Amino acid sequence: MILDMGSSATGRQPRTDAQRNRTHILEVAAQCFAELGLDVSMNVIAKKAEVGPATLYRNFPTRDALLSAVLDDRGPDLAKEAAVIEAEEVDSREALERWLVAVAAWMRVYEGLPEPLRTAQAERTSLTPRCDDVIATTDRFLTAAKRDGYARADVRGRDLYLGTLAAVWAAGAISADDAVEPRIREMLRSGWAIAGSGD
Repeated sequence: MILDMGSSATGRQPRTDAQRNRTHILEVAAQCFAELGLDVSMNVIAKKAEVGPATLYRNFPTRDALLSAVLDDRGPDLAKEAAVIEAEEVDSREALERWLVAVAAWMRVYEGLPEPLRTAQAERTSLTPRCDDVIATTDRFLTAAKRDGYARADVRGRDLYLGTLAAVWAAGAISADDAVEPRIREMLRSGWAIAGSGD
């Protein structure tokens, strides 16, 4: 059982125990999100992690805070993916397309993830800073595509982010088949690309 020490003999929990608890909680939460979905209760996560609810909430005050930490710790590394794309010798149109595919993969890492990501754009949550980072990187790829004449001047990185999010959400609908997301993604590409700039 993971120690749930509120204090030691000196009135302070050893730092190594606190870090061990946090790491273990993230491991268990990632497993719970994957197996039970994002609606799994915090109490269930605490029980499976064998820590008290106070320990869980001390580390992660809200479900969004926990989800954000799990994505940072165990989700796809989008910063690394962006660096790989930028390091390869591809034109800015292909780079933007590859980046949007990477973003879509990040958005579907857990079933139901599009909804909290959408909420993070409507109101400030623990996920909002991460979403803002993804949008900023999207803007960077888009700016290069605009500069090279591949993308329309009136399109914004936020537009592409939300369009990608909508495609991933639609792909998770009960009535969706495997062709829905790529079809919507192609329609999105047709919307941002300048006609004849690489077709």
